[in-house]
Amino acid sequence: MPVWIWYTALRILLFAVPLAVLLAFGVNPWISAAVAALFGLSASLIFLRRPRESMSSDLYAARHRETPVVRDDDEAEDAAVESASNERTAE
Repeated sequence: MPVWIWYTALRILLFAVPLAVLLAFGVNPWISAAVAALFGLSASLIFLRRPRESMSSDLYAARHRETPVVRDDDEAEDAAVESASNERTAE
């Protein structure tokens, strides 16, 4: 399972569980949402350090590849753009 799915699921749980508990006890929904958001943010900063660092290193590696990933449709699009620009210059 990709790290970002695991991290996102845990972040949602860290928000949804306190929200459900506070709403079950009859706390105002706006206050419940604010407290659950603060709890979720704090708990994720404390307890989810490894998944967050792993996800950020994966994102960094994807953005800073030595050679970009070239797909077949990218090559076809580049060829179409080049042929269109060649036709304009020929006119």
